[in-house]
Amino acid sequence: MKLLKYFTVLLFSISLFNCQSQKEETSTMDQNGEFKYQTEQFADLAILRYKVPDFEELTLKEKELLYYLSQAALSGRDIFYDQNYKHNLKIRRTLEAIVNSYSGDRSDEDFQKFMVYTKRVWFSNGIHHHYSTDKILPEFSSEYFTHLISNSDKNLLPLDKEETVETLITKLTPIIFDPDADAKRINLNPDDDLIVTSANNYYEGVTQKEAEEFYNRMIIKSDPTPIWYGLNSKLVKENGVIKEKVWKVGGMYSAAIEKIVYWLEKAVTVAENDLQKKTLEKLIEYYKTGDLRKFDEYNILWVQDTLSGIDAVNGFIEVYGDPLGRKGAYESVVSMKDLDATKRIDAIGKQAQWFEDNSPIHPEYKKKNVVGISAKVITVLTEAGDASPSTPIGINLPNTNWIRQQHGSKSVSLGNIIESYDKAASEGVIQEFAFDEEEIRLAKEYGPLAGKLNTDLHEVIGHASGQIKPGVAAPKQTLKNYASASEETRADLVALYYIMDQKMIDIGVMPTLDAAKAEYNAYLRNGLMLQLRRIQPGNNIEQAHMRNRQAISKWVYEKGKADKIIEKKVNDGKTFFVINDHPKLRSLFGVLLREIQRITSEGDYEAAKNFIETYGVKADQDLLKEVHKRHEKLNIAPYKGFINPKLIPVYENNMIVDVKIEYPDDFTTQMLEYAKEYSFLPNYN
Repeated sequence: MKLLKYFTVLLFSISLFNCQSQKEETSTMDQNGEFKYQTEQFADLAILRYKVPDFEELTLKEKELLYYLSQAALSGRDIFYDQNYKHNLKIRRTLEAIVNSYSGDRSDEDFQKFMVYTKRVWFSNGIHHHYSTDKILPEFSSEYFTHLISNSDKNLLPLDKEETVETLITKLTPIIFDPDADAKRINLNPDDDLIVTSANNYYEGVTQKEAEEFYNRMIIKSDPTPIWYGLNSKLVKENGVIKEKVWKVGGMYSAAIEKIVYWLEKAVTVAENDLQKKTLEKLIEYYKTGDLRKFDEYNILWVQDTLSGIDAVNGFIEVYGDPLGRKGAYESVVSMKDLDATKRIDAIGKQAQWFEDNSPIHPEYKKKNVVGISAKVITVLTEAGDASPSTPIGINLPNTNWIRQQHGSKSVSLGNIIESYDKAASEGVIQEFAFDEEEIRLAKEYGPLAGKLNTDLHEVIGHASGQIKPGVAAPKQTLKNYASASEETRADLVALYYIMDQKMIDIGVMPTLDAAKAEYNAYLRNGLMLQLRRIQPGNNIEQAHMRNRQAISKWVYEKGKADKIIEKKVNDGKTFFVINDHPKLRSLFGVLLREIQRITSEGDYEAAKNFIETYGVKADQDLLKEVHKRHEKLNIAPYKGFINPKLIPVYENNMIVDVKIEYPDDFTTQMLEYAKEYSFLPNYN
C-alpha cells in the first residue's frame, strides 16, 4: 500500500492548477548556490529533484548493488506504459520521434503546446492523467500533429511492418484527439461495466461479469494462504476462450522482463548477505516462471530481511489501476536506509501491539499477535513504473493479507522525497486557507513533523492493523471498486486517531499534542477544500485517495455539526473550516474507524459503497469554484513529480571500479535518455 501516492501536499506544497508552461532556468544550483529542488513547471505539474546524501561514502560493493537494482528498475519502464493503455507505447515513441527530429520552427506557440502535451504524457506514463485518469487532450490541432509527423525523421517513427507515415497518422489521430475514445483509464462508476468502460490494458474482449467469474472459479475459500490470482497477467478472450497472458520470461512483456532479470542476477553477485541473496534469487525465479506462489515466497523472504541497508521494491505491486483490484502495476523503488531518521519511525513500529490492543475497533477484528512489522526511513536512489515520476511518500508492503498477518510487513517513509517536497514548498497556501494566526502558527511550527508522523502511523500501524474475518476473501475481491478508497480510509483513520494520543509523546516522537492539532487542521483543510483544486468544475471525485480524504472529512463534519466540533465560517466571502474541539474530533475518528474496520473485515460491499458514494464522490461545485479562484493568484502546480538521479559506473579493464552520481536538471533530457536506453518492448497495438 502506498500512502497517498499523489498526496504531495505535506502542508505547504498544496497547490494550484496552472495552465501555462513556465520553465525555469535549468542549473544544478539556484542563484544562492543552494541545490535547486524545483526545475520546471508546466500545465498542472511541477518537476522536482531529490538529493541522495552520503552516496559517496558507500563502499564499492554497495554502489554496485544500487546501480544494478536501478538498472533493473528502469528496464521495466515500458511495461507500465502498456499496462495503462494499449496504444501508449506507439504514441510515446511517435512523440519522442518528433522531439528528436522535427525540422520545423520549434519556437512557435503550437510547438510549445506540443512539448507541454508530450511532457504530460511522460509524466502520466501515457495519455491519461496520472491522477484523474481522464484522457489528456492536446491544445494543438490534429492538423498540426500531421504537420509534425510529416516533418520528422521517418526512420525514428514507430512504424510497424508495412505501416506508412500516412497510416500511422490515420491510426493515432482519433486516439489522441477524440475526447470520447477511451476517455477514462479507470472507471469506478458502479452503474457501468467497470472493465468495458475502462481504457487500461489489463483486460481485452471480456466483460466485468466474465472477469469476476473467471477468477471466482479459482478461489479456494478454505485456503489459508490464497494466491492473488490475476496479479501478473492480462485477461483476454481469444476465439471465444478466456485466458491469461502471464507477464514473465517467455510470456507477455518478456523482452523487458528478461532485462530486469539480467540486472537482478548481477545484483545477486553483490548482495549484502545470504538472506538478501536468497530474496533476489526468488524474485528472479518468479519472473522466470510467472508462478504467483513464488511471488508469495519472495515476499516472505523480503519481509524477513530487515538487516540489509539497501533494498528494492520490484514487481507487479499496486492494483489501484484495475477497477477490480486484481492486476498489479509494474513499479520499482531502489533505496538505502536512513539510519538516523529511522529512529523516529522505528519507535512507532515497536509499539505496534500496543496500538492494536488500544484500538477502538471491535475486539474480534484485532490482531492478537502483531508480527513482523519493520519500519524505516529510506533514501531513494531510483524510481520507475508506477512510482515515477509521481511518487509515494510512504509504502507498506506486501499487500497480501495472509502474509501480513503471519509474517508481517515492511513500512517505509521516503525521507529524501519528503525533504524535497518540503524544500520546494510555498507558504502561500497556508496563508490563504488557514482561518487565523493560531492555525498558521501551528502549521509553521509543527506541520512538517506532524506530516511525517501521519505518514509513519498510516504506513506502519494503519495498513498493518486489523484482520479479516475467517472465511472472508481479501478486500480487493470483496469490496471491488471501493477497496482502494476503503483501505486508505482505514489507514488514515488509524493515523488520525493515534496522532493525538499521549503515547506519541511518551515514546518520544512528538513534543506536544499541538502537533496533532496542526495535522488535524491540515487534514480537514485538504479533505474539505484544498484538494478540490485538482477537480475541474462540473466533475466529481474519482481518485481513491481523494475520495478517502473527503469521505473522512465530510463524515466527521456532518456528524459533529450539531456540537460545532467543526464549524464552517465565511469571512470576506472566503470559506474556512475551523476545528473547535480537537479531542472530540479524535473521538469521531475512532467511531468511524470502528465501522470501516468492520466493513473491511466482513467484506461488506454495500456498506463500503454507501460510505464512499455518500461522502467521498460528489464534489461541492460552489466550493470547488471558490477554491480554484483563490488559488489562481498563487501560481503553484497541484501535482509534483521527480527527475531521478543518474548512477554512472566507472570501468577499468571491464570492471566497475566506482559509481558516480549526477543530478540531471532537465525532465525532457531524462525522458529521451530513458526512451533510448530502456525501450525493450514492441509497439503493442
